[in-house]
Amino acid sequence: MAIEAWQDKALKAQEARDASLAKVEPPLKGLPIEAELPLNSRNLPREVLTEREIEITEKPVSELLAVLRERRISVEEVTRAFLRRAAVAQVATNCLTSLLWTSAISRAKHLDSLPEPKGALFGLPISTKEHHGMVGENVLSNASYVSWIDKPHGSNVLYDTLWDEGCVFFARTTQPQTIMHLETNSNVYGRTVNPYNRLLTPGGSSGGEAALIGMRGSVLGIGGDIGGSIRCPAAHCGIYGLKPTTQRISLAGSRSHCAGKETILATCGPMATERDSLSLLMQVALSSKPWRIDPGLTNKPWTPYTLPTDRPLKIAVQWWDGVVRPHPPMIRALKEVSEACKKAGMDVVEWDCTGLDHKKAWEITAALYWPDGGEEVLGLLEESGEPVLPLTEFIISEQKSVRKRDMHELWKLCAERDAYRAFYANAWNRTASDGNQEVDVILCPPSFGAATPHDQSRYWGYTAQWNLLDYPGVVFPVTSVDPVKDGKVEGYEPVNEEDRVVYEMYSPERYRDAPVSLQIVGRRGCDEMVLAALEVVERAMGRA
Repeated sequence: MAIEAWQDKALKAQEARDASLAKVEPPLKGLPIEAELPLNSRNLPREVLTEREIEITEKPVSELLAVLRERRISVEEVTRAFLRRAAVAQVATNCLTSLLWTSAISRAKHLDSLPEPKGALFGLPISTKEHHGMVGENVLSNASYVSWIDKPHGSNVLYDTLWDEGCVFFARTTQPQTIMHLETNSNVYGRTVNPYNRLLTPGGSSGGEAALIGMRGSVLGIGGDIGGSIRCPAAHCGIYGLKPTTQRISLAGSRSHCAGKETILATCGPMATERDSLSLLMQVALSSKPWRIDPGLTNKPWTPYTLPTDRPLKIAVQWWDGVVRPHPPMIRALKEVSEACKKAGMDVVEWDCTGLDHKKAWEITAALYWPDGGEEVLGLLEESGEPVLPLTEFIISEQKSVRKRDMHELWKLCAERDAYRAFYANAWNRTASDGNQEVDVILCPPSFGAATPHDQSRYWGYTAQWNLLDYPGVVFPVTSVDPVKDGKVEGYEPVNEEDRVVYEMYSPERYRDAPVSLQIVGRRGCDEMVLAALEVVERAMGRA
């Protein structure tokens, strides 16, 4: 019996995706061929969609929910508009694994037939990361492994909750090989590109979600994060993204490798065009008391945090992590936001990482990702014969701390993790010494710069640090790269090899107009405070 070549299996998945896109009605007209696509694709929808579709897909989520609930617009019309815009985003960025045309319109018709609107998300289209699964029949999920193509799957606890609250799932999005790159490229679906610049990555592993939302082919989607996989792509595509504390939102039902691994945990989280959609998703996700179904979750309802009125918010600014210096646009963003916070009366101090050994933290984190030395993952790739991509090689084979450990070695590694967490918590505690107010949140980069060129996302420190500590973090857009303002720092002497690679990567013209975002981080469990701090910071920036 002949063994099916991996390329033939991958082609089946690609043909299934293309068949789902072929259902778009009416067919899209006026799209350029791939060779003629613009470098920046964000204006492409305006050249293809109707004025009505543009109007619908560019409404804020709160307004969309209001007009849907008041029946001023049908769920079907909204759904069709987003399906068509998502199809344009796919042409521009290669962000989809499937467009759920038939099931989404069927769902929309059902919701329109109800005598009264029902649910907090009534009629709202929501996009999802492919490996999480999907509500419905005959669901397949491959998690970007060729060996898992055509593998039956189902829904998960989170998606069941969102469904019960009236949403319409309409698109599933790409992730990288192993779901463990800060870029999005796989042998199954190919490379996803950044809507602002095709030569740059949209980030990963939730890069398909970020690219889709960056094109407003979706306004609210679900990503996942174990090393930056929500925050990095959100930052690269100029949208909002929240990595909650682990075990706040359920991952039960999702498909991934190393099931049962507890060395370092992943979490789902919202990605959106607007800040308020993050708290909306969290509120809805926890309103059903998911810990009654998934007992590993923290029994903690979503309770919006009210900042103290008797003192200013205290923000610590992390200018760099002691390992890799951020590029000039990131430093400018930190300066602009921290100055705005000072002018608004906040207490702004510095977060000095030089004595906090973020480099050691990464060595621990990388080892925690692969306590089996990557054996299971590499075995899944070998099973189908698909090639190991460069960034898979990087995150497993090129990390000196990654190796297969026996039980006692694993215990020792987890003890190192816990000791480092205690060490960092004590550093935070010391900000309250000598009668000072403790730091509330840290303002920091979500990456060393704007989106990187393809295959160059090899430094995870600005996001993975907070996964190791299990601190919640939210990313928000600030500015864009300006070659006039953001010239390269000449004569800089890198402090190590990683710093040298990052420094040499930067040239202002390469990143022209690319989004630049920042991250707000809070202590473990302080998810609501992080979003409250973001609101105050954005008000200081002049946003509503």
